[in-house]
Amino acid sequence: MDERRLVLEGGEGEIEEKKSRFIAHIMPVETEEEAVSYIEQVKKKYWDARHNCSAFVLGDRQEYTRCSDDGEPSGTAGKPMLDVLLGQGLTNVVAVVTRYFGGTLLGTGGLVRAYQGAMLAGLEHCVTGVQKEGMTMKVVTDYNGIGKLQYICGKEAFSILDTQYSDHVEACLLIPDDKVDSFEKEWTEATSGKSRMEPAEKVWYVKEEKELRILKRVPLTDQS
Repeated sequence: MDERRLVLEGGEGEIEEKKSRFIAHIMPVETEEEAVSYIEQVKKKYWDARHNCSAFVLGDRQEYTRCSDDGEPSGTAGKPMLDVLLGQGLTNVVAVVTRYFGGTLLGTGGLVRAYQGAMLAGLEHCVTGVQKEGMTMKVVTDYNGIGKLQYICGKEAFSILDTQYSDHVEACLLIPDDKVDSFEKEWTEATSGKSRMEPAEKVWYVKEEKELRILKRVPLTDQS
């Protein structure tokens, strides 16, 4: 799987139902150990709450999940929370919803709606994005070629990460995996094969409207 929706920055959100407070805490994680540790941290911080229900999702295909009702009626808290994470297409994320009881029973349906509502409120305060895979490409050209390079990158929405000018121009581009071959062909044709180019790194990244976040880089020489 070359695309995953991730929580890039965690957040918190709160709703109130019949005087019960539901506080959602959402955080990105990479392992089950990190998820369990975060759940314990929240429980320790909110030790005086009636419930600290939790859910987490791990894996490229959301294949590993766990949830806990933490004393709420079975299936009214952890599973609804998990359903929100899965429904949003998120992975590598943990959520804890803390409940301070307000004195009024909500019933099964009311609890499900409250825990899911708290999750949605929490996600509104998170930064999420779709992770993609790509390649950084080092391109060396003369000054006549830089305009052609900028044209191709603009047309295809490729990111130019760095440009250095000397007696030639050296640029570092980020090319999505599925565009590498077509870029190499188009660039070779545009410069009649007179420009040098070579792949440098495997990259996992998130590209938003005005922001590029590189999550992980692996030099090609390090890949087995």
